[in-house]
Amino acid sequence: MAWIWYSEQERLAWGEKNRALYEYWLSIHPDKDTLPGRQHLDPIDIPSLLPNVWLVDVVKDPVRFRFRLFCTAHYGAMDRDCTGMWIDEAFSSFLESEVYDDYINLIENKMPIYRNGPASFHIPNYKTIERIMLPLAENGTDVNMIFALTVYF
Repeated sequence: MAWIWYSEQERLAWGEKNRALYEYWLSIHPDKDTLPGRQHLDPIDIPSLLPNVWLVDVVKDPVRFRFRLFCTAHYGAMDRDCTGMWIDEAFSSFLESEVYDDYINLIENKMPIYRNGPASFHIPNYKTIERIMLPLAENGTDVNMIFALTVYF
């Protein structure tokens, strides 16, 4: 399986940070058939992206999502630190939102989700966001974490 879903031409329209994280994620794939896991990430490789990065644990049976890492750009956007919180508890409308569908599609299809558009209900201070969410799989196959980056406008 080839892990490139967005062409180089498509990525040229993206902001620099989202493009850089996507290309970093592509570069850390162990091989053409295996998704990278958290063990393949090294924050030293992406220092300029860290303020905008966030990580989400994927828990199954039932499916649930918890913020593992919530870096500084998100504190300002949401006026709080959500590290360690279940997303459905941090944001009561999460399960009914289109955003929830992005999370489910990512874990089921094992593919990135890029979005550039209106900010969601839970980001009151900004009108627009640009976001990339990338699947991570500790065992190379089953998505158990989401590696993401958001830029707020």
